[in-house]
Amino acid sequence: MKKGLGWIMVFLLCIGILSGCQEKTTSTSEQTIKVGIRTSELKTWEFIKSKAKEEGLNIDIVTFTAGVDPNQALSEGDIDVNAFQHVAYLDTFNEKNHTDIVPIGTTIIAPLGLYSNKYKDLKQLPNGAKIAVPNDQSNWGRALVLLQEANLLKVVDDFDGNGGEDKIKKNPKNLEIIPVDSATTPRVMEDVDASIINNGVAVEAGLGLKDALVHESKTAKPYINVIAARKEDQNNETYKKLVHLYQSDEVADYIEKTFNGNYLPTFIPLKELKS
Repeated sequence: MKKGLGWIMVFLLCIGILSGCQEKTTSTSEQTIKVGIRTSELKTWEFIKSKAKEEGLNIDIVTFTAGVDPNQALSEGDIDVNAFQHVAYLDTFNEKNHTDIVPIGTTIIAPLGLYSNKYKDLKQLPNGAKIAVPNDQSNWGRALVLLQEANLLKVVDDFDGNGGEDKIKKNPKNLEIIPVDSATTPRVMEDVDASIINNGVAVEAGLGLKDALVHESKTAKPYINVIAARKEDQNNETYKKLVHLYQSDEVADYIEKTFNGNYLPTFIPLKELKS
């Protein structure tokens, strides 16, 4: 009888151990986040990944080339969150694709700049100058606003932030605006007078804000980059932990030192971002 009871106790103990192992495995799995990024921010996320391990958070970094939109991968569930885009781009993607991806935390501003291999000063740009701009609507619009801030043209009064030839109201220098894929904006510099280049693309091409003829201001809220998730996951505690980790002083210092001021850590509440 005692022997039978002993075997029962051993059996129950084994079940308890297996159950504990299974629970531990599940817990570890729940703490793993697939983060979709562009290669321009790989250094930042590798740094965050090393810090996350200290807090029991495992980050699986998934990099995407220019030909693949991380929003599509996010909406299809291939990744958990992404961190590559500003708010205006996200709004345009959602509207165009009928998706519901939302910001869960701000990260950086990567100022857009006007670069040239032919001229060293904005005043040197001739009448009829050829200006390359990114051809996606939000960054095309962003480029037009930059040209307006530089007093090179004027956009329409009811400008909605999305670009296109029809959004130019006045063009006193008769600039020829040439839309190209954002990834090629550095390469076409030899064929145009100047090119407006996204900051991440510029950094990959070895260009910095100091090289720009002009760049946008630091406070343009629609162009603050964000960590984004599917709407049903916006209150996920693990994802909030990731945002908190990104928005630490240690990560901000790393970004400033690593990218020499080209990326500006910008941590503001989501309510302020919406305003």
